[in-house]
Amino acid sequence: MNRRIWVGVAASVAVALAGGVAVQGIAAQGPDRPEPAPAPRGPDGRVSFTGSPDDVGNWQGPAAAALFYTIRDGRRINAPSSLPTNPTVDEIPFKPGFREIYDARADQSADPHTRCKPSGGSRFWHTPYGIEIFESPETNEVFFLHVGSPHSWRVAYMDGREHPAGYGPSWYGHTTGKWEGETLVLDTVGFNEKFWLTREGVPVTSQLHLIEKLSRPNHDELIYEATVDDPGAYTAPWTGGWSLRWGEGSEPFDYLCQENNRDPGRMLGSGAPPERDR
Repeated sequence: MNRRIWVGVAASVAVALAGGVAVQGIAAQGPDRPEPAPAPRGPDGRVSFTGSPDDVGNWQGPAAAALFYTIRDGRRINAPSSLPTNPTVDEIPFKPGFREIYDARADQSADPHTRCKPSGGSRFWHTPYGIEIFESPETNEVFFLHVGSPHSWRVAYMDGREHPAGYGPSWYGHTTGKWEGETLVLDTVGFNEKFWLTREGVPVTSQLHLIEKLSRPNHDELIYEATVDDPGAYTAPWTGGWSLRWGEGSEPFDYLCQENNRDPGRMLGSGAPPERDR
């Protein structure tokens, strides 16, 4: 996809620090690293998520980030780029049997993403090779496009519409969006149960109602925060997130990913896809 074509239809997107969480400067800053530049703004004064012909790039989702911290030998494992406000795995209100599902996915060998399945929910935000974000004011939509995976994309409807009755189930669900100050808030329902919520295997059901917040505290960071409300898998809603970095110079490129892989036996890990998915 030609970035300059998209830039021509992209408008400035308003974002800022979500939910009052003090996470600015989450990217490591050392004595030899200058402070990042302010987030760019468009003609309307709003902070923009999008690059330009003079600032080419896209958002790089950290593979190791997580919505909550794991515990190993009694110590919290600090996953890179994860928000300091994230809960620990022991604080997640799993319903009976769902903690076991999460633990069983620890080796990531059966991650649907590695079988070229779409990356629903929060998994979308740490897919390799970058994420493009563009606003289309003419249609009241915001588009989110993957470079990797099967070139997947999402759309948020910004015109105030409600979710359609009985929507789904689908990989990405139905998303509406709105601005809260300079924070973009995405509200999504209608998911299927075929994807992992995050790379490490967080389980969900078709009852998932996901609220995602995007903010850009400076040029180099995008803060992603998700509230998971899934009464099928959890006894109460919970929230976590991570930061993405601006990948200077990154642009879309051809990326082939086929979900009908016919050689699953030599894929890394033991989780070969079921016969119906081959």
